[in-house]
Amino acid sequence: MSLKTFHLIFITCSILMCFGFGAWGFWGVESTGLWSTIGGLAGFASGIGLIVYEVRFLRKLKGVSYL
Repeated sequence: MSLKTFHLIFITCSILMCFGFGAWGFWGVESTGLWSTIGGLAGFASGIGLIVYEVRFLRKLKGVSYL
């Protein structure tokens, strides 16, 4: 497995975890306060930022193989 493949898998897992944290912040068991809403927004914002990062990473290294 190349470093590029590992990086893509790691960033994809991080995106899923950020969106999961954002959903937990908004619709979790104790999601009644201001801090859970801020945490939810931060999770979704981080997920979107990581998507932008992954797209730029793929464009930059499109000539490098996955092996």
